Amino acid sequence: MMLTCRAMSENPTNPKRAKGAFLLPNAFTTAALLAGFYAMVAAINGQTIAACVAILVAGLLDGVDGRVARMTNTQSDFGVQYDSLSDMVSFGIAPAILVFTWVSTGLGSPEGNTANLVWLAAFFYTACAALRLARFNTQAGGVSDKAYFQGMASPAAAGTVMSTIWFSIDRGLSPEQMAWPVLAVTVLVGALMVSNVRYFSFKQWPASQRVPIARIFFLVAVVALMAIDLPAVLFAIGVIYTTSGLVMTMKGRQAVRKRRSTDRRHEGGGDGGDA
Repeated sequence: MMLTCRAMSENPTNPKRAKGAFLLPNAFTTAALLAGFYAMVAAINGQTIAACVAILVAGLLDGVDGRVARMTNTQSDFGVQYDSLSDMVSFGIAPAILVFTWVSTGLGSPEGNTANLVWLAAFFYTACAALRLARFNTQAGGVSDKAYFQGMASPAAAGTVMSTIWFSIDRGLSPEQMAWPVLAVTVLVGALMVSNVRYFSFKQWPASQRVPIARIFFLVAVVALMAIDLPAVLFAIGVIYTTSGLVMTMKGRQAVRKRRSTDRRHEGGGDGGDA
């Protein structure tokens, strides 16, 4: 028995589980979690713009931690799970609380069926974000095409909701005017998170270190526009990205139907020739 245990301990195929976690990528994840938590606190306290900015910061940090882990070769299962929990707070719960508090303010502390619709829409978004993250974690290892997401990613959904509210406030649109449109956007992006609509992931972009000069010029133009009117640019990006997945999926399905129709015609022609 002692020999068996000793052989198992010396067997290279049974390595000891590594202790601890990589500091650098998890530090960025913790910072994103802090931003998401602060967004909830700010939303509850009626600081809507501060909550929107905090969700934006969380999104930027969430995009950094994964790239840092890949660049420094510090990826781990712990980091993946920790990142998902951080995403749930920053992009699943924080936007829902932001919507609930802002819309409730506009509707004047609604009661009855209206109140139920408000919190149910916020909960629907949170539940969809949880399902989206769970599906992503279980399917991540088996997805061959890393260039696309199946369903809208939770940071993009949170950014769309956040930018809609921020843009409304910046343009002087009151919560009374935008309450129902914001709830509609919240439900829409929630449904898109758990849908089969394909969205570009940007994980493999750019494909190389060298890019065309036109792309650099476009990036500079976007940064300049953000400096001039950040809420409008973020709102436009949210609308364009949300629409892009729907358009790309519809075109893909049309191409599949056309290809199947062409294959059937070829098969029909072949049968007739043989006859």
